[in-house]
Amino acid sequence: MYLRTTRQRRKHGPDAIYYQLAENYYHKARRRSETRVIYTFGRADQVDPEALRRLAQSLLRVANDERIDLSTRAFPPDVGIDDIEQVYAYGVLYAARALWEELGIGPLLRAKMQQTGCEAPHEMALLAMIANRLARPASKLACYEQWLADDVYWPEAKTLVLEHLYRAMDFLLCHIESLEQELFFRTADLFNADVDLIFWDTTTLYCEIDEEDEESEQWQTRLIPALCKRGHNKEGRDSNPQVVVGLALTRDGLPVRSWVFPGNTADVTTITHLKDDLRGWRLNRCVFVGDSGMFSEANRQRLSRALGRYILAVPMRKVTEVSLDVLTRPGRYRDVAPHLRVKEVYVGEGERRRRYVVCHNPDEAAREQAHRARLLELVRAELAALDVRQADHPKKACELMASRRFGRYLRMDTRGRLSIDTTKVAAEAKYDGKFVVTTNDDTLDAADVALGYTSMTLIEGCFRRMKTTGLQTRPIYHWRPHRIIAHVKLCVLALLLERAAEIRCQQTWRTIRHTLDQLKVVRYRMHGKTIVQSTQVTTPIAEILRSLGVPVPKRILEVSDEAHAPGLP
Repeated sequence: MYLRTTRQRRKHGPDAIYYQLAENYYHKARRRSETRVIYTFGRADQVDPEALRRLAQSLLRVANDERIDLSTRAFPPDVGIDDIEQVYAYGVLYAARALWEELGIGPLLRAKMQQTGCEAPHEMALLAMIANRLARPASKLACYEQWLADDVYWPEAKTLVLEHLYRAMDFLLCHIESLEQELFFRTADLFNADVDLIFWDTTTLYCEIDEEDEESEQWQTRLIPALCKRGHNKEGRDSNPQVVVGLALTRDGLPVRSWVFPGNTADVTTITHLKDDLRGWRLNRCVFVGDSGMFSEANRQRLSRALGRYILAVPMRKVTEVSLDVLTRPGRYRDVAPHLRVKEVYVGEGERRRRYVVCHNPDEAAREQAHRARLLELVRAELAALDVRQADHPKKACELMASRRFGRYLRMDTRGRLSIDTTKVAAEAKYDGKFVVTTNDDTLDAADVALGYTSMTLIEGCFRRMKTTGLQTRPIYHWRPHRIIAHVKLCVLALLLERAAEIRCQQTWRTIRHTLDQLKVVRYRMHGKTIVQSTQVTTPIAEILRSLGVPVPKRILEVSDEAHAPGLP
């Protein structure tokens, strides 16, 4: 809960400032954090400052404990605070600027600008857009008009205009290939990242446009293919044109590199780009880890030639060899983790020999068995109802057979009568709690293969952060291909800062952001001077900053004789 200040811009005369008591809460339906106004105090020039002081004193008196020092937090009558003019967000931006420098993003961008003789504020504009993604994701226009102008304390950024943001995106795209390589090795050394495993996956991001791109774009010296195409959307939004984003991560979740493909690109065709773009990086021994969408004979050959070693999930129901020879092969499992046990199966001889690792989770198997038992009870109830309603029998029977929920357990005889197929039930039971992975690296133990693939959940979590729960990469409102690519690259850089903070703090970014949001900057008038001061650093904030290696901010940031502090609106 905090004091919120809003500004109403007027065409004629000074702006009107209003005070509100507000709080942030999580909206479950919209799956995002929103602001709720609890009480409106009214216009700032009509609010009694003494009444606000009395309210603050009463609240602190009730909430006083060892973490709150009333002597520094309360406003006694003799202090003489004339007016609290504005409250700004500060914590997330302060931490992001420190990580920006430590990870080397700022120095690398400044070096590129010096080499090209560029004097535009590209680095500041890029940091503004990335920090906005970390704090409160919004469009580039909203970042400029609202976030930088009113919501956050950053005096240096007041010189930015909207055109600076878009030009900075173009600058980033010009140098992104070299930046990605230099940033990867820099962060890998900084965090002692384990790069033996390279995780790869793709996702789809829909665009807020109606028509597909028809022609490629000639941008500077590059020919960028048409990106916005309709294809298989992994979230069921096939009506919108989309792009396909590929992301390579280390075991710790640090981005290695990202790619943007046309929306109709199949997953199995993206390996060529991964091979060509990582060939010159001179990585040490690496094992490529991919999900079942990458499994094909052609892909395995590409991976063997390009990256040497791989671990791939196998679509068990689609590969006959797995369903007939691997899952039915007798053998004893061995435990490798609290909820995971494995066994190895070899199929074929000589050069055609293939190594599979069958992984089994007993707890997941029990859940799937219980779920299937409930489904079979529902099927029996539906079949009993069919015997009663003979008139509706043919139509209802066809509906049950076509059902994705019940149809896989039913069979129909020559007279059109339905019954439970025990053979299908037994066939489904052999998949309970199991998944199969294959590898061409015989030096890896079966336990390492299984645990290496289970780490793929990390990349799925990174995609969720990018798309929905954090950075909100989608929907994409840009329509030119080079701007779409730059937008995705910005979000990946934000993901790098987010993962760096999570690794150091051993907390989720959602928790880190919620804690840092409590650090504010207040601008107020006292004894005829305008003072800009940061709020008190509480123990949770201090622990976060200490984990990040960031010093505690200064309390007094600006003091001036003017009615408004320099550099602020």
